[in-house]
Amino acid sequence: MALASSLALAAIVIQAPLAQAFSGQREQLIPILGVTMESHPIGTVANLILAFDERLDRTGLAVHFRTSPGRFSRMAQTAVEQAIRRAAKAADLSTDSWDVTLSVPYAGVTIYGDSLSAMVALAVMALAKGEFIPSDRVMTGGVTPDGHIAPVGAVPLKVIAAGDAHMHRVLVPDEMDEADSDWLTPFLVQVSPVGSISQAYEALTDHPLLPLVGY
Repeated sequence: MALASSLALAAIVIQAPLAQAFSGQREQLIPILGVTMESHPIGTVANLILAFDERLDRTGLAVHFRTSPGRFSRMAQTAVEQAIRRAAKAADLSTDSWDVTLSVPYAGVTIYGDSLSAMVALAVMALAKGEFIPSDRVMTGGVTPDGHIAPVGAVPLKVIAAGDAHMHRVLVPDEMDEADSDWLTPFLVQVSPVGSISQAYEALTDHPLLPLVGY
């Protein structure tokens, strides 16, 4: 995931509180890891506003991407929607009544790439199940068609950024990108390689990934 903006996003880290559940809609501010689009990129932590609702009809998954204050590139939108569908299928969850809305709370910022998609998909699944991801945990990775965690690039830069943002646990794909060389884990950061949706979900939420009652 890359970020394009005139702002130095590495300095704009909002501490994400625990999600609050409302009657009907549930909402959470979730952290994502990325790198800036510069000649010498740096890792950064940003946040997205995620809202989840379950409709009475079962006409299919609906994912809405707000276009302000910031926005998502077309590639990021496609990756996120695919990841939600793939992760839910791997967990034997139906998305037919899910309504998901995503917002970028930074003016002029565009989110690129696909490495945020697994984090978003797992956060959506958690809200669907009435469970939440603690604010000091974050993940980078995609979701493959068969429901595994796909490798992404610039993991060392993202892990450093997570440490600087006082994240305590960072989930990374257990299969590393060939372009990433050996790297050191920042002090006080637990880096957890994960290979499956169920592994990632339990590491993020401390709850096993069980089907919803009625599915």
